[in-house]
Amino acid sequence: MKGSIVKEMFEFMWKRKKLWMLPIILILLLIAMLIVLTQGTAVAPFIYTLF
Repeated sequence: MKGSIVKEMFEFMWKRKKLWMLPIILILLLIAMLIVLTQGTAVAPFIYTLF
């Protein structure tokens, strides 16, 4: 069931020729993972200065 959301989103982008959305989604996911994984560490102040 988890993979079904990702599969549906990819099928939507493929059928509607919206593949330009893929890099945007990947960048947002990477930023979210970076913030979650570095929360509470010594790296956190440096990340906030980037934004």
